[in-house]
Amino acid sequence: MKFLLIGRGKMGRLIRETAESTGDEVVAALGHDDLARLDSMGRVADVVIDFSRPEALDAVCAYVRRTGTPLVSGTTGYTPEQKQRLEALGSVAPVLWSANYSLGVAVFVRALRAVSDVLKPDFDIEITETHHNQKADAPSGTAKLLLEAIDPQHTLTPVYGREGICGPRNRNEVGIHALRGGTVAGTHTVHFFGTDEEFSITHRAASRQIFVSGALHMARLLAGKPAGVYDLQKILFGE
Repeated sequence: MKFLLIGRGKMGRLIRETAESTGDEVVAALGHDDLARLDSMGRVADVVIDFSRPEALDAVCAYVRRTGTPLVSGTTGYTPEQKQRLEALGSVAPVLWSANYSLGVAVFVRALRAVSDVLKPDFDIEITETHHNQKADAPSGTAKLLLEAIDPQHTLTPVYGREGICGPRNRNEVGIHALRGGTVAGTHTVHFFGTDEEFSITHRAASRQIFVSGALHMARLLAGKPAGVYDLQKILFGE
């Protein structure tokens, strides 16, 4: 397959190396300094893969609207308005966005959807996430993904870290805590604290390769699909 890659950071470089090692072609890899090249490019690839920064959204949206090229996006840090603009591209092309393309995290999300409603009435919920010291956004897109799985109706109030006199804890809040340091690829834990018991689920990424392999797998599945907004969970689990 042919891919047009947006983003030349660590993830972008690894996507390119992995794709080319399996016989796929990256027709171009664009960064912030040459993103304007999109203005003069036609449909040159089967799929656009975007692992860049939110600032690239305008150029990516304009290109997808003009060419109808399918889009797989793993860019995090979008505002709600930017997410709406991204999803609006589904009117002209197949679009898939996910904060995390790991198969393990997909199962994590599915497990949370299954257990959260059972535990929420009687358990306090806290989310912790750890990433390398170069991570740009906090909390991570994956932490937000896990929160959405726990509380799709948005009935809980997120509390981002705590300082000073903050107790007793409100039963309708969910704590979200971001740790940054070293070279950690990504560790996420959801804690359910009950009376005399605790239940927690943790996912640890040993390297970025799991995200790269997942994104390329989803790109191959997305190519050829009709225009629309696609959900990673539904594609993976055949819903």
